Amino acid sequence: MIQNMTRAKAIKVWFAAVALLLAMAIAFGVDVTAGTAALLLALCVVPPIIVLMIWPGVQPPTVGDVVHGRDVRR
Repeated sequence: MIQNMTRAKAIKVWFAAVALLLAMAIAFGVDVTAGTAALLLALCVVPPIIVLMIWPGVQPPTVGDVVHGRDVRR
């Protein structure tokens, strides 16, 4: 399942998880102050940015691919 996960799907799952945690916190009566909201926003935004930065892109061809004439960048 993880191998078939796209970048967009991973980010959607992350936002859904953070929204669920916020809903659970409100349901249990946790006081959401400005500091808590800022921390939650940081927890919600920073990991997707990191995922976008390190997600593997199209792999460059290797020497063997070039020598044997295989086009693997499809």
